[in-house]
Amino acid sequence: MTKPLNVALIGQKFMGRAHSNALSQVSHFFDLPLKPVKHTVCGRDEKELKAFAARWGWQSYTTRWGELAENPEIALVDIGTPNDMHAEQAIAMLEAGKHVACEKPLAGTLADARAMHEAAKRRKKLKTFVWYNYRRVPALALAYRLIREGRLGRIYHVRAKYLQSWGGKDTPLLWRFQKKHAGSGAHGDLNAHIVDMARFLLGEEVAEIHGAVSKTFIEERRIPGQEKKGRSSVDDAVLFLASFKGGAVASFEATRLAAPHQNANSIEINGEKGALRFDFEDMNLLQFYDASHGLREGGWTRIMCTSAGNHPYAEAWWPDAHILGYEHGFTNMLADIVRVLCGRTPEVPLPDFADAYETQRVLEAALLAARNRCAIKLSEVE
Repeated sequence: MTKPLNVALIGQKFMGRAHSNALSQVSHFFDLPLKPVKHTVCGRDEKELKAFAARWGWQSYTTRWGELAENPEIALVDIGTPNDMHAEQAIAMLEAGKHVACEKPLAGTLADARAMHEAAKRRKKLKTFVWYNYRRVPALALAYRLIREGRLGRIYHVRAKYLQSWGGKDTPLLWRFQKKHAGSGAHGDLNAHIVDMARFLLGEEVAEIHGAVSKTFIEERRIPGQEKKGRSSVDDAVLFLASFKGGAVASFEATRLAAPHQNANSIEINGEKGALRFDFEDMNLLQFYDASHGLREGGWTRIMCTSAGNHPYAEAWWPDAHILGYEHGFTNMLADIVRVLCGRTPEVPLPDFADAYETQRVLEAALLAARNRCAIKLSEVE
């Protein structure tokens, strides 16, 4: 008989919707020994929170996140708040004996990320998860498996970009443009994803940042609800070069001002035996190149990653080529979270606080490289 898994959620904005949808859908599509139950949602605006709870089927709501730690019925706490709040909330939940899932990046600062990592190490029996949801896109999960099978051989190049265009001059001074809340701008928001993606696919850590540039193009933005403007204190774009411990060289680029790109999260990996490339704006496809085909027949092969029995997660969803969307990555990840909580193996590895801390170290090293105009070894960033 399926047992309930009582879940609490902190945050009811964009990520609150994405996570609530996954909690609503996961048991309909995956056979799991635990059924996630939307127990309590927490937010600051009580009127908005009440409507959110009713719309998404939460059993109760509260404006005090500390109540979640005190409630013995809650087993898993899902944190979807601004970056500067992650550490306090996650550490409190771990100390209260709760499993914790946290939005990315792990924190707004390396110091906060380190504190979360240390707290998780102290509570070894508890599980932690970080919502790097792109690992759960079937095409990227397939790419992970192809690399593990040795289909690319020795890796030479990693080329990763995350290009958006929503952060123009008319975009107001949201929390994502305030360093005290976000920690950084496009870097922590977008480079975090592609750094995690590269580390995940290669199964290696970054050894050194060779150089970086950070740029704020729009220095003032309108304060929401007011006519006056305030200072944008984060980057609009960060680009950096790196090398991995296995010898591969890499480039990373993140920006919110690359019109007309809307959500072009892409990566290309070139190796001695083949290559692969992926772009989230065509998320059901993986492009794969097998060098053994030679010059006569060689070239990119277009793989539609929707075939049950052949592609990760596909068996839970629809018939071949009935494509998936953004929300399915969250549902796939939640299924793997539940599997891990039950002692089962996820489809592909899940990032925990220790894993996400390594991504945070790379982000910090890139900012140091940009600030000091020099190379930074990861061994220097703890």
